[in-house]
Amino acid sequence: MDLLNNKNLKKKTDGFTILSGDSTDGHGGYGVGTLNLDNITPVFVDPAEEEVFVDLGALHARSAVEKRIKFLKEKDKVPNGKLYWLVWVTISTKEGKPYYGGVAGCEMLVDTEIRRGYKSMPEHVNKMDKSLKGKILVDDMDKKSRVLLAEFLKNHNEDMWNRSEEELHVALAKD
Repeated sequence: MDLLNNKNLKKKTDGFTILSGDSTDGHGGYGVGTLNLDNITPVFVDPAEEEVFVDLGALHARSAVEKRIKFLKEKDKVPNGKLYWLVWVTISTKEGKPYYGGVAGCEMLVDTEIRRGYKSMPEHVNKMDKSLKGKILVDDMDKKSRVLLAEFLKNHNEDMWNRSEEELHVALAKD
């Protein structure tokens, strides 16, 4: 199935892309039980540059931040790495209206000079799964990054922010 043809593109808004073509729509055939990434968006937080941006390439570890970088499992082998947070944001619906249902942040260090980086793939996969299940996991993120993320989500769609659970608002405002 080609998810990128015009018939399957459901909605594209200011960086958040939602694809249609749900393989779990009840037909009971091929693809039932597969992970559906239609409503998840990878959002990068760069606290050093005070920048937040969406990069859909991160769904397949091919974001602009990750390109031409060899990722290592040991954080100490990237001592001069620049901190990024890859945040998995899941859009859910409540009473037929969208809201930020799951948000989970993963640490990533990147040293473009030596083309090395650090990330924990198991952590990224587990946090993506938790976000899809509606969990809010941002406690590992520093305060500045949480504030940047909160501003980004509010500015992207204030109605979605307002419909989101109070847990998200509190988690992103914590000291």
